[in-house]
Amino acid sequence: MKGFLGKIEGLSRFLNIIAGISLTFLMLLTVMDVILRSLRSPVVGTYELVAFSGAIVIGFAVPFTSWVRAHIYVDFFILKFSKKVRNVFNITTRCLVIMLFFLIGWNLIKYGMDLQKSGEVSLTLQMPFYPVAYGVGVCCFIQCLVMIGDIVKIFGGEYE
Repeated sequence: MKGFLGKIEGLSRFLNIIAGISLTFLMLLTVMDVILRSLRSPVVGTYELVAFSGAIVIGFAVPFTSWVRAHIYVDFFILKFSKKVRNVFNITTRCLVIMLFFLIGWNLIKYGMDLQKSGEVSLTLQMPFYPVAYGVGVCCFIQCLVMIGDIVKIFGGEYE
């Protein structure tokens, strides 16, 4: 199981690196656009690029954020219960999250297929939307793997 968990962590880290690169690009683009706007020469398509980059940052950062449990969660209520009850609660919530992200990922892939079929592109730069929908959809499936990894850690006594 260590190999399986290691692969999930590595994949999550890789996606997080992509999110970090996208965030860096987003920040640099915004700064450059602000500076160039003061010189009356803005970057064309900044709004679209920021929107695409923002979707990539959010979607690609979710698996690693969940892996390291860096998100905000409130567990003061379940800490009052025994470890067994907490494990049942954690497994149940992880199963619900798996179902939710599977459905989101599935629908994003279907939406990406529709966007690809229709040839929909952004207004200014004429960039296609479907790669972002596919990418975030795949990240949702990776999030499902992260939750499966959490369940494996719970059964192995490594979660807490």
